[in-house]
Amino acid sequence: MAAGSLPDELAGVLSGIQRLARRRLWHGLPAPRPRGAQVELMRLVTARPGIGVSAAARELCLAANTVSTLVNQLMSAGLLLREADPGDGRAVLLFPTPSCGERLRDWDARRAALFRDHVRELTDGDRAALAAALPALRRLSASLRDAEPV
Repeated sequence: MAAGSLPDELAGVLSGIQRLARRRLWHGLPAPRPRGAQVELMRLVTARPGIGVSAAARELCLAANTVSTLVNQLMSAGLLLREADPGDGRAVLLFPTPSCGERLRDWDARRAALFRDHVRELTDGDRAALAAALPALRRLSASLRDAEPV
């Protein structure tokens, strides 16, 4: 592999894996099927109940209006609650509904099973290579997260 092609190939493989996994996970799910950013927001709100829209936007590296749109979609689906912030009447706090927790547990179980089944089909050498690559992938993720926006 030419030195200049690693970033392009890595970006292509990672986005392809994400896209294929999402499609496999959607199979058999009742509509509406959660989109990637919706699942990320559900996961964040479940981990940090009472988080505000601005803080969620910063955490997810999304625009606040994008998070507001996601909140509206998830509220319509009965997955999030929005309450006025008692400390700031202009702000809202986000909370998961019991349905949100159920959907996330189902999604996470399906995702774990999907990857467990497919990783199991790899050779021992491939599994070892993936395990060895995880620290570097985590550092790459942190670097992308900490980078200044373009």
